[in-house]
Amino acid sequence: MDKVIFIDRDGVINIDLIGDYIKTWDEFHFELGAEEALKRLNDAGYKIIIISNQAGIGDGIFKEEALWDLHQKMIEALNKQDIVIHDTFYCLHGKQEGCKCRKPEVGLFEKALTSADFDREKTFFIGDKATDIEAGLRFGLKTIFVLTGHGPYDKEKLTDTIKPNLMAENLLEATQLLLTQDELTKG
Repeated sequence: MDKVIFIDRDGVINIDLIGDYIKTWDEFHFELGAEEALKRLNDAGYKIIIISNQAGIGDGIFKEEALWDLHQKMIEALNKQDIVIHDTFYCLHGKQEGCKCRKPEVGLFEKALTSADFDREKTFFIGDKATDIEAGLRFGLKTIFVLTGHGPYDKEKLTDTIKPNLMAENLLEATQLLLTQDELTKG
C-alpha cells in the first residue's frame, strides 16, 4: 500500500483570492510554510495528491489552458525544491453543473484510485472548506481542516456530521500533527 496524502490546493497550498479565482502564475503565492510542509511530507514517504475544484473554467471565468499553465509552473517551482507532487485531479465543471467530481462529491478521489494504492482508513485529506471535509469523510478518509483560505469562514459550517479528525492553523501545522501521529502509531 502507498502512503498517500490528499491536499486541496487553493487556500491550503497557496493563498486563496477569496471571491476570485487564481488565473495566472502572478496571482499564485504559496501559503506560509506550505513548501516546507510538502517537503516534509515527501521526506516522510508520502505520495502527495492534489484534489481541487476549479469551477472558474466551467463557469467561463478563465480558460483551461490558463489552469494548466499555472499548474505546470507550480510543479516546476516545487520540483526546484525537490518536492514531488505524485498526481493532481481537478474538477473543471461549473458550480451548477451537478457533476460527480466537484467536492463534496467523491469523483476526484475515485479517479485517484487509478494513481495510487492506499488504505482509506489511514489516509488523510487536508482542506480549508467544509465541502473538503465532507468529501473526505464521504470517501472514507480521515480529514484535517486548516484555518487558512476559507477556513476562518467555513469553520462555522462544520457540524457533528461534517467534523474533521484534526484542525490546524495551516498546512505546516497539519503536517506536524500528521507526522506526530505517524510516530505514535509506529511506536
